[in-house]
Amino acid sequence: MKRLLLAALLLYTSHSFAQDPTFAYFDLTRKGFNEKNALKTAAFVEQYWRLPGNKGFNESIYYVENLLKEAGFVKEQNDEAEGLLTYRIEKRPMKQNTWEPVNAAISIEGEHEPLLEFKTNRNMITINSASTPPDGIMAEVIYINPTEISSIEDKDVKGKIVFSEIGSGRLFNVAINAGALGVLGYAMPVYTQPEKHQTSIQFSGINNPDNNGWAINLSFKAKERLKKALAKGPVKLNVTVQTNSYASEELTIVANIKGKTNPNERFVYSAHVQEPGANDNASGVGTLAEMARLSASLVKSGKLIPQRTLTFLWGDEIVSTQRYIKENNERAKGIMWGMSLDMVGENTEKTGGSFLIEKMPDPSAIWTRGNDKHSEWGAGDVKEKDLFPHYYNDLVMKICTDQGKHANWKVNYNPFEGGSDHTPFLKSKIPGLLMWHFTDVFYHTDNDRIDKVSAVTMKNVGISALTTAYLLTTADENTALFTINEVKTAALIRLKTEFDLSKQAINNGTSNVSQEGHIISTWGKYYTDALATISSIPVKTETTRIGSTIKYAVLEIEKQTNQYLEDLK
Repeated sequence: MKRLLLAALLLYTSHSFAQDPTFAYFDLTRKGFNEKNALKTAAFVEQYWRLPGNKGFNESIYYVENLLKEAGFVKEQNDEAEGLLTYRIEKRPMKQNTWEPVNAAISIEGEHEPLLEFKTNRNMITINSASTPPDGIMAEVIYINPTEISSIEDKDVKGKIVFSEIGSGRLFNVAINAGALGVLGYAMPVYTQPEKHQTSIQFSGINNPDNNGWAINLSFKAKERLKKALAKGPVKLNVTVQTNSYASEELTIVANIKGKTNPNERFVYSAHVQEPGANDNASGVGTLAEMARLSASLVKSGKLIPQRTLTFLWGDEIVSTQRYIKENNERAKGIMWGMSLDMVGENTEKTGGSFLIEKMPDPSAIWTRGNDKHSEWGAGDVKEKDLFPHYYNDLVMKICTDQGKHANWKVNYNPFEGGSDHTPFLKSKIPGLLMWHFTDVFYHTDNDRIDKVSAVTMKNVGISALTTAYLLTTADENTALFTINEVKTAALIRLKTEFDLSKQAINNGTSNVSQEGHIISTWGKYYTDALATISSIPVKTETTRIGSTIKYAVLEIEKQTNQYLEDLK
């Protein structure tokens, strides 16, 4: 009975609302997105070590500004309503000094080849490290077992360099207080495969408000070499560290393409500038810059007429996006969708990462099973009260999947985890998704360089992201009917999947009817609630068709859910 019902529903679904409104926008984005432009911007940004307020961060912002001006965006004089294509650079004094690395080198006394050099390992200096004297220091290095760090005061470390196989941040706090000159830490996650990629170093920071002392992160290769030297007897190191710390301003750049009918309603993209990597996140900066250029070109030519506003934001991860939402309540009311572009340009053959759409919290974030799986980033603590029923998940996955089929591009997804620019949207009850790649063996390491970036991947992501926004900022009644069909289809497929998993769990004795029934009921309610959100899609409501079609789809899903609940018994 259940299989026949599902087959009939899917057959009906496949023949209803056949007009796909994404076709016209795919045509524009596939023809217009220039991946060479995106890669060129990523290469410019990648050359700098970027933190808010430092030279590399600011130069990246101004580079994007020039691209916007070349595309036809005009600098705001008073507010964004004064023109069709506008941008602004927001400047805020920083409460604390910014920081940037300049140079560093470590050598073992008596050995010719340096242990580490900044020119080949630019993540070796931890954020907020102070400089050594210009000529460096020569001091004995002592190894402390990680299990003995808590009793470091019992050891003679004054005037010495402390080395341990723990994170530099934790090591720095205890060693400097005990009188050490500086520290060498080693802590590389397993997924970075340090024994294979032996020169990789992940960036990290230390708490150093007094600008006193320094910390160095070691690669696997440097760590092993130093341990080998210490095994032969006492070792002295020559260490030179040069950093800059100075008062500065935090910059955020915001560009807008004003909607014609409902300019206060908007789709917001966000790409963070800080972090020193190429994929993380020079690729996001470059992809979004090309997206803005193409959008301006299409608007100026009359090929695209957004009825809602398109907003492009570059700044400090989470901070800039959260502030954009929080600092203006009226503007926040009009934000209908958010999308984070973070690590979107990976050459997956080199990084090992997969392109992922991180979904808004749905039941798979609570009950992760079957083909659903979390990345190495790890699951968040999602409860049923945190679920965010909405059509956005399935609509974006449909668009990305279509682009994947067109371009032979592999598209995957993961349950909600958090940690990037999509989270401020969700915390403000605004639909927000993340486009990213993981697990990347070079994540946060100094081997995340431009040779790991794929211009083709940036194009596929840019096309998918733009097609989504173009569709939603020009949406009409047909767009809503099309989306109802897509969400209903996704719901029926998901319910079938969950039913099969539930039956298996019951048969295996790993669960019971009550528990599995609750999972299926939760999925059913999630999708009926998601369907209800589709009523807000059209820029203008024309007829009552959307409401009646939603009601019919809800009844179908409720009927199928109840059938599965009966069949569980």
